[in-house]
Amino acid sequence: MEFVHKPVLLKEAIDALAVREDGIYVDGTLGGGGHSYEIASRLGSNGRLIGIDQDEAAIRAAGERLSCFEGRVTIIRDNYVNFPQIMDRLGIEKVDGILLDIGVSSYQIDTADRGFSYMEDAPLDMRMDQRNTLTAKKIVNEYTQEALYRLIHNYGEDPFAKSIAAHIVRARQKEPIETTGQLADIIRGSVPAKVRNGGSNPAKRTFQALRIECNRELAVLEESIDGMIARLNSGGRLAIITFHSLEDRIVKNKFRENENPCICPPNFPVCVCGRKSRGHVVTRKPVIPSPQEQRDNKRATSAKLRVFEHI
Repeated sequence: MEFVHKPVLLKEAIDALAVREDGIYVDGTLGGGGHSYEIASRLGSNGRLIGIDQDEAAIRAAGERLSCFEGRVTIIRDNYVNFPQIMDRLGIEKVDGILLDIGVSSYQIDTADRGFSYMEDAPLDMRMDQRNTLTAKKIVNEYTQEALYRLIHNYGEDPFAKSIAAHIVRARQKEPIETTGQLADIIRGSVPAKVRNGGSNPAKRTFQALRIECNRELAVLEESIDGMIARLNSGGRLAIITFHSLEDRIVKNKFRENENPCICPPNFPVCVCGRKSRGHVVTRKPVIPSPQEQRDNKRATSAKLRVFEHI
Protein backbone atom coordinates (compact mmCIF):
# COMPACT_ATOMS: atom_id res chain seq x y z
CA MET A 1 0.00 0.00 0.00
CA GLU A 2 1.27 3.48 -0.89
CA PHE A 3 2.13 5.67 2.10
CA VAL A 4 -0.55 8.36 1.83
CA HIS A 5 -1.08 10.73 4.73
CA LYS A 6 -2.97 13.98 4.33
CA PRO A 7 -1.16 16.49 6.56
CA VAL A 8 -3.42 18.20 9.08
CA LEU A 9 -3.22 21.96 9.72
CA LEU A 10 -0.68 22.18 6.91
CA LYS A 11 -0.83 25.92 6.20
CA GLU A 12 -1.22 26.82 9.86
CA ALA A 13 1.78 24.72 10.95
CA ILE A 14 4.09 25.96 8.20
CA ASP A 15 3.07 29.57 8.78
CA ALA A 16 3.72 29.09 12.51
CA LEU A 17 7.31 28.03 11.81
CA ALA A 18 7.93 31.29 9.87
CA VAL A 19 10.39 29.44 7.60
CA ARG A 20 13.47 31.41 6.55
CA GLU A 21 15.28 30.56 3.31
CA ASP A 22 18.60 29.96 5.07
CA GLY A 23 17.21 28.33 8.21
CA ILE A 24 17.63 24.85 9.65
CA TYR A 25 14.38 23.00 10.36
CA VAL A 26 13.45 19.62 11.79
CA ASP A 27 10.35 17.55 11.07
CA GLY A 28 10.42 15.07 13.93
CA THR A 29 7.47 13.05 12.61
CA LEU A 30 8.26 12.89 8.91
CA GLY A 31 5.47 10.52 7.87
CA GLY A 32 4.80 10.73 4.15
CA GLY A 33 6.63 14.05 3.94
CA GLY A 34 3.60 16.34 3.54
CA HIS A 35 4.66 18.98 6.04
CA SER A 36 8.32 18.54 5.11
CA TYR A 37 7.62 19.17 1.43
CA GLU A 38 6.14 22.55 2.27
CA ILE A 39 9.05 23.44 4.55
CA ALA A 40 11.66 22.36 1.99
CA SER A 41 9.94 24.29 -0.79
CA ARG A 42 10.51 27.49 1.20
CA LEU A 43 14.23 26.87 1.73
CA GLY A 44 17.00 28.37 -0.36
CA SER A 45 20.29 26.74 -1.31
CA ASN A 46 21.69 27.43 2.17
CA GLY A 47 18.64 26.11 4.03
CA ARG A 48 18.39 22.64 5.52
CA LEU A 49 15.67 20.26 6.62
CA ILE A 50 16.18 17.17 8.78
CA GLY A 51 13.32 14.67 8.65
CA ILE A 52 13.04 12.03 11.38
CA ASP A 53 10.72 9.03 11.52
CA GLN A 54 10.88 5.58 13.08
CA ASP A 55 8.63 3.91 10.49
CA GLU A 56 10.51 2.25 7.63
CA ALA A 57 7.59 2.71 5.22
CA ALA A 58 7.49 6.43 6.03
CA ILE A 59 11.20 6.80 5.39
CA ARG A 60 10.85 5.20 1.94
CA ALA A 61 7.81 7.27 0.99
CA ALA A 62 9.22 10.56 2.23
CA GLY A 63 12.53 9.86 0.52
CA GLU A 64 10.75 9.60 -2.82
CA ARG A 65 8.55 12.63 -2.20
CA LEU A 66 11.43 14.85 -1.11
CA SER A 67 13.96 13.62 -3.71
CA CYS A 68 13.53 16.86 -5.69
CA PHE A 69 15.15 18.73 -2.76
CA GLU A 70 18.37 16.74 -2.85
CA GLY A 71 21.11 18.58 -0.98
CA ARG A 72 18.67 20.39 1.26
CA VAL A 73 17.03 17.43 3.01
CA THR A 74 18.51 14.80 5.35
CA ILE A 75 16.28 11.86 6.31
CA ILE A 76 17.00 9.78 9.40
CA ARG A 77 15.24 6.69 10.70
CA ASP A 78 14.98 7.20 14.43
CA ASN A 79 12.60 8.27 17.19
CA TYR A 80 12.36 12.00 17.75
CA VAL A 81 13.04 11.42 21.46
CA ASN A 82 16.66 11.04 20.35
CA PHE A 83 16.65 14.53 18.78
CA PRO A 84 19.64 15.90 20.80
CA GLN A 85 21.81 12.91 19.88
CA ILE A 86 20.76 13.15 16.22
CA MET A 87 21.70 16.83 16.12
CA ASP A 88 25.05 16.07 17.76
CA ARG A 89 25.82 13.41 15.14
CA LEU A 90 25.00 15.90 12.39
CA GLY A 91 27.13 18.58 14.01
CA ILE A 92 24.16 20.94 14.42
CA GLU A 93 24.04 22.94 17.64
CA LYS A 94 20.86 24.99 17.11
CA VAL A 95 17.90 24.97 14.71
CA ASP A 96 15.34 27.55 13.64
CA GLY A 97 12.20 25.45 13.85
CA ILE A 98 10.88 22.03 14.83
CA LEU A 99 7.57 20.42 13.88
CA LEU A 100 5.91 17.43 15.55
CA ASP A 101 2.70 15.89 14.22
CA ILE A 102 1.90 13.43 17.00
CA GLY A 103 0.03 10.17 16.67
CA VAL A 104 -0.68 7.49 14.13
CA SER A 105 -0.71 8.20 10.39
CA SER A 106 -3.52 7.42 7.98
CA TYR A 107 -1.23 4.88 6.29
CA GLN A 108 -0.60 3.02 9.53
CA ILE A 109 -4.31 2.89 10.36
CA ASP A 110 -5.35 1.85 6.86
CA THR A 111 -2.67 -0.84 6.41
CA ALA A 112 -4.48 -3.74 8.03
CA ASP A 113 -1.46 -5.93 8.77
CA ARG A 114 0.07 -3.20 10.95
CA GLY A 115 -2.64 -4.04 13.50
CA PHE A 116 -3.66 -0.48 14.40
CA SER A 117 -7.29 -0.72 13.31
CA TYR A 118 -10.23 -2.46 14.94
CA MET A 119 -12.10 -2.28 11.62
CA GLU A 120 -10.26 -5.22 10.00
CA ASP A 121 -9.00 -8.52 11.37
CA ALA A 122 -5.20 -8.63 11.44
CA PRO A 123 -2.33 -9.66 13.74
CA LEU A 124 -2.14 -7.53 16.89
CA ASP A 125 0.97 -5.44 16.33
CA MET A 126 0.67 -1.60 16.54
CA ARG A 127 4.42 -0.95 16.43
CA MET A 128 5.38 2.27 14.65
CA ASP A 129 8.95 1.02 14.60
CA GLN A 130 8.92 -2.67 13.76
CA ARG A 131 12.43 -3.08 15.14
CA ASN A 132 10.92 -2.81 18.63
CA THR A 133 10.00 -5.99 20.46
CA LEU A 134 6.93 -4.81 22.40
CA THR A 135 3.71 -5.45 20.45
CA ALA A 136 0.04 -5.02 21.28
CA LYS A 137 -0.21 -8.82 21.29
CA LYS A 138 2.41 -9.04 24.03
CA ILE A 139 0.68 -6.36 26.09
CA VAL A 140 -2.76 -7.99 25.81
CA ASN A 141 -1.51 -11.48 26.63
CA GLU A 142 1.16 -10.76 29.26
CA TYR A 143 0.20 -7.65 31.23
CA THR A 144 -1.59 -8.25 34.52
CA GLN A 145 -5.26 -7.41 34.80
CA GLU A 146 -4.38 -4.41 36.98
CA ALA A 147 -1.82 -3.14 34.45
CA LEU A 148 -4.32 -3.53 31.61
CA TYR A 149 -6.94 -1.66 33.62
CA ARG A 150 -4.55 1.21 34.32
CA LEU A 151 -3.46 1.69 30.74
CA ILE A 152 -7.02 1.46 29.34
CA HIS A 153 -8.25 3.84 32.03
CA ASN A 154 -5.34 6.30 31.80
CA TYR A 155 -4.55 6.23 28.07
CA GLY A 156 -7.96 5.33 26.70
CA GLU A 157 -10.00 7.21 29.30
CA ASP A 158 -12.55 4.43 28.99
CA PRO A 159 -15.22 4.27 31.74
CA PHE A 160 -15.46 0.49 31.21
CA ALA A 161 -11.72 -0.12 31.61
CA LYS A 162 -12.14 -2.47 34.59
CA SER A 163 -14.62 -4.68 32.77
CA ILE A 164 -12.58 -4.69 29.56
CA ALA A 165 -9.40 -5.70 31.41
CA ALA A 166 -11.24 -8.51 33.22
CA HIS A 167 -12.75 -9.84 29.98
CA ILE A 168 -9.34 -9.77 28.24
CA VAL A 169 -7.74 -11.81 31.03
CA ARG A 170 -10.64 -14.26 31.06
CA ALA A 171 -10.46 -14.73 27.29
CA ARG A 172 -6.70 -15.25 27.13
CA GLN A 173 -6.92 -18.02 29.73
CA LYS A 174 -8.79 -20.04 27.11
CA GLU A 175 -6.55 -19.17 24.15
CA PRO A 176 -4.05 -16.44 23.22
CA ILE A 177 -5.49 -13.22 21.82
CA GLU A 178 -3.67 -12.85 18.52
CA THR A 179 -5.73 -10.65 16.22
CA THR A 180 -7.45 -7.28 16.22
CA GLY A 181 -10.74 -9.00 15.44
CA GLN A 182 -10.50 -11.23 18.51
CA LEU A 183 -9.75 -8.28 20.74
CA ALA A 184 -12.51 -6.11 19.27
CA ASP A 185 -15.03 -8.91 19.90
CA ILE A 186 -13.85 -9.29 23.51
CA ILE A 187 -14.21 -5.56 24.11
CA ARG A 188 -17.65 -5.52 22.51
CA GLY A 189 -18.75 -8.26 24.90
CA SER A 190 -17.46 -6.41 27.95
CA VAL A 191 -19.51 -3.20 27.62
CA PRO A 192 -23.26 -2.58 28.03
CA ALA A 193 -25.54 -3.18 25.05
CA LYS A 194 -26.32 0.52 24.67
CA VAL A 195 -22.58 1.17 24.22
CA ARG A 196 -22.19 -1.74 21.76
CA ASN A 197 -25.05 -0.38 19.71
CA GLY A 198 -24.04 3.27 19.97
CA GLY A 199 -22.39 5.37 17.30
CA SER A 200 -18.72 4.90 18.21
CA ASN A 201 -16.99 1.52 18.16
CA PRO A 202 -16.43 0.43 21.80
CA ALA A 203 -12.93 -0.82 20.87
CA LYS A 204 -11.72 2.65 19.89
CA ARG A 205 -10.45 3.76 23.31
CA THR A 206 -8.74 0.47 24.16
CA PHE A 207 -6.96 0.37 20.80
CA GLN A 208 -5.79 3.94 21.38
CA ALA A 209 -4.47 2.97 24.81
CA LEU A 210 -2.62 -0.06 23.48
CA ARG A 211 -1.04 1.98 20.68
CA ILE A 212 0.14 4.63 23.14
CA GLU A 213 1.60 2.00 25.47
CA CYS A 214 3.20 0.00 22.67
CA ASN A 215 5.01 3.05 21.28
CA ARG A 216 5.55 4.99 24.55
CA GLU A 217 3.89 7.94 22.80
CA LEU A 218 3.14 10.10 25.82
CA ALA A 219 6.47 9.40 27.53
CA VAL A 220 8.38 10.19 24.34
CA LEU A 221 6.50 13.47 23.91
CA GLU A 222 7.04 14.55 27.52
CA GLU A 223 10.73 13.60 27.45
CA SER A 224 11.38 15.51 24.20
CA ILE A 225 9.94 19.00 24.57
CA ASP A 226 12.49 20.56 26.96
CA GLY A 227 15.43 19.30 24.91
CA MET A 228 13.93 20.57 21.68
CA ILE A 229 13.28 24.05 23.07
CA ALA A 230 16.85 24.14 24.39
CA ARG A 231 18.20 23.60 20.86
CA LEU A 232 16.22 26.43 19.24
CA ASN A 233 17.93 29.58 18.03
CA SER A 234 16.62 32.91 19.29
CA GLY A 235 13.28 33.38 17.59
CA GLY A 236 13.13 29.70 16.68
CA ARG A 237 9.82 27.93 17.09
CA LEU A 238 8.55 24.52 18.18
CA ALA A 239 5.16 23.67 16.66
CA ILE A 240 3.30 20.58 17.90
CA ILE A 241 0.07 19.10 16.49
CA THR A 242 -1.79 16.78 18.86
CA PHE A 243 -4.91 14.67 18.39
CA HIS A 244 -6.25 13.93 21.87
CA SER A 245 -6.44 15.55 25.26
CA LEU A 246 -3.61 13.57 26.88
CA GLU A 247 -1.08 14.78 24.30
CA ASP A 248 -2.41 18.32 24.29
CA ARG A 249 -2.20 18.53 28.09
CA ILE A 250 1.47 17.53 28.03
CA VAL A 251 2.29 20.14 25.38
CA LYS A 252 0.31 22.87 27.15
CA ASN A 253 1.98 22.17 30.51
CA LYS A 254 5.49 21.85 29.10
CA PHE A 255 5.17 25.09 27.16
CA ARG A 256 3.91 26.85 30.28
CA GLU A 257 6.82 25.50 32.35
CA ASN A 258 9.34 26.74 29.77
CA GLU A 259 7.69 30.14 29.63
CA ASN A 260 7.46 30.54 33.41
CA PRO A 261 9.79 28.04 35.13
CA CYS A 262 10.03 29.93 38.44
CA ILE A 263 9.28 27.72 41.47
CA CYS A 264 9.55 30.43 44.13
CA PRO A 265 6.58 30.76 46.52
CA PRO A 266 4.11 33.37 45.23
CA ASN A 267 4.68 35.59 48.28
CA PHE A 268 8.41 36.04 47.49
CA PRO A 269 9.08 39.64 46.37
CA VAL A 270 11.77 38.53 43.88
CA CYS A 271 12.74 35.27 42.18
CA VAL A 272 15.54 33.44 43.97
CA CYS A 273 15.31 30.01 42.29
CA GLY A 274 17.32 31.26 39.31
CA ARG A 275 15.18 29.57 36.70
CA LYS A 276 14.96 31.70 33.58
CA SER A 277 12.22 31.77 30.96
CA ARG A 278 13.22 30.19 27.66
CA GLY A 279 10.62 32.05 25.63
CA HIS A 280 6.88 32.46 25.25
CA VAL A 281 3.83 30.59 24.07
CA VAL A 282 2.72 31.98 20.72
CA THR A 283 -0.68 30.26 20.78
CA ARG A 284 -2.59 31.26 23.91
CA LYS A 285 -5.41 29.11 22.56
CA PRO A 286 -4.64 26.13 20.34
CA VAL A 287 -5.12 26.51 16.59
CA ILE A 288 -7.75 24.07 15.30
CA PRO A 289 -8.61 23.01 11.73
CA SER A 290 -11.06 25.13 9.80
CA PRO A 291 -14.62 23.82 9.39
CA GLN A 292 -13.75 23.06 5.76
CA GLU A 293 -10.72 20.95 6.70
CA GLN A 294 -12.75 19.09 9.29
CA ARG A 295 -15.35 18.30 6.64
CA ASP A 296 -12.71 17.20 4.13
CA ASN A 297 -10.66 15.13 6.57
CA LYS A 298 -12.51 13.52 9.47
CA ARG A 299 -9.19 12.64 11.15
CA ALA A 300 -8.48 16.35 11.50
CA THR A 301 -11.45 16.96 13.79
CA SER A 302 -9.59 16.64 17.09
CA ALA A 303 -6.31 18.24 15.97
CA LYS A 304 -4.77 21.11 17.95
CA LEU A 305 -1.66 23.13 17.15
CA ARG A 306 0.40 24.83 19.85
CA VAL A 307 3.54 26.89 19.21
CA PHE A 308 6.43 28.00 21.45
CA GLU A 309 9.02 30.62 20.49
CA HIS A 310 12.50 30.72 22.02
CA ILE A 311 13.83 33.99 23.37
